[in-house]
Amino acid sequence: MSQLDNIKIFESHAHYDDEAFNEDRDILLSTMEENGVEIIVNAGADLESNKKTINLMKQYPFLYGALGIHPSDISDLNDETFSWLKKQLELEKVVAVGEIGLDYYWDKEKEVREKQKNWFRKQIGLARDMKLPMIIHSRDAAKDTLNIMLEECVDEIGGVVHCFSYSKEIALEYLKLGFYIGIGGVITFSNAKKLKEAVEVIPLTSILLETDSPYLAPVPNRGKRNTSLNIPFIAQEIASIKGVSYEEVVKTTNQNAKRLFCI
Repeated sequence: MSQLDNIKIFESHAHYDDEAFNEDRDILLSTMEENGVEIIVNAGADLESNKKTINLMKQYPFLYGALGIHPSDISDLNDETFSWLKKQLELEKVVAVGEIGLDYYWDKEKEVREKQKNWFRKQIGLARDMKLPMIIHSRDAAKDTLNIMLEECVDEIGGVVHCFSYSKEIALEYLKLGFYIGIGGVITFSNAKKLKEAVEVIPLTSILLETDSPYLAPVPNRGKRNTSLNIPFIAQEIASIKGVSYEEVVKTTNQNAKRLFCI
């Protein structure tokens, strides 16, 4: 799929710190500009990935960082590490707090879920204090995620619900809070009917493109290691669903992401 020189991709969520890229990280990232990828936001998930994200954003001019603790990694958090995280959010090129949120897919125990909620609220507080938007992770936890966001008045902070996987009705609730919706490779899957219906009703001005690399590669590369070079397949599917051009999808989502992350 050809790229037009004036149409640049903004990759709003990737994990290039992941060991899946250990063999060829530098070679791969060095090809992004020539393939039309202008900016990448690398999202931290645990303490180690946050540290690696900091190093990556120092090394690559086009790569920015989001720092936060994923709900499945909250065992990393205590008073000391939370203070460390807050300090790192002051670094140049840190553009968001994330990814943070709730994940009930892996954690079934009530006690663990309550801890997730507690650290989710605390990290929302970080975003408010640091005046940074949030990258929200929510899996099998739609009701609790939305309730906490409402209770914490996140419309005053802003952010994106990354790797959106819920219904169009829930998408509209997030939109009421002024949040963007991150759409990735799942939109190309034949069984993603619910997500395709959501994309139909989400305004293009509220969508961000993402890969969640190295995970969730789109068709025709489903099952393989994902990279930002696969975003054209995602953008083309969104264009098809919404009846607009590929170029309009890439241009508008680029503008959306720059607005959210103040880049």
